[in-house]
Amino acid sequence: MTDDTLLSPPLFSAEDEGYMRRALQLAAHARDAENEVPVGAVLVQEGEIIGLGWNRNITLSDPTAHAEIMALRAAGEKLANYRMPGATLYVTLEPCAMCAMALVHARIGRVVYAATDPKTGAAGSVFDTLVSDRHNHRVDVAGGLLAEESSSMLREFFRSRR
Repeated sequence: MTDDTLLSPPLFSAEDEGYMRRALQLAAHARDAENEVPVGAVLVQEGEIIGLGWNRNITLSDPTAHAEIMALRAAGEKLANYRMPGATLYVTLEPCAMCAMALVHARIGRVVYAATDPKTGAAGSVFDTLVSDRHNHRVDVAGGLLAEESSSMLREFFRSRR
């Protein structure tokens, strides 16, 4: 294995890309329909979408209404269970510490995110919450899938508000 191999981005499947494109659609919905920060999430278990979410903090006056939390809530209702072992969450922005801990508690198997969050990211940018050996569950993490599309949407959203 060469040093270049160690630094190359993780490989993503066509299925991964399809789910992330759906998450980007949800992010656009958050922006366009609800004037929310454009973040979307798709939760998949055994090839089935079990939860969808987008940021709704402003709409619901709820600081916990992040896209990841909304997807977890929808999946919990659908499954009648708060645990989703082996599920994969696709999200357009690296999860924050709050969302990361919810994902650990839900026993999510894998998180795939698009853009990194250099201010509050808890999947390796600022914190390593998802993979910490201090927890009784660790989540596989892969970042960078369709990162430019997500980053561009976020930059344009914040630029339009200045």
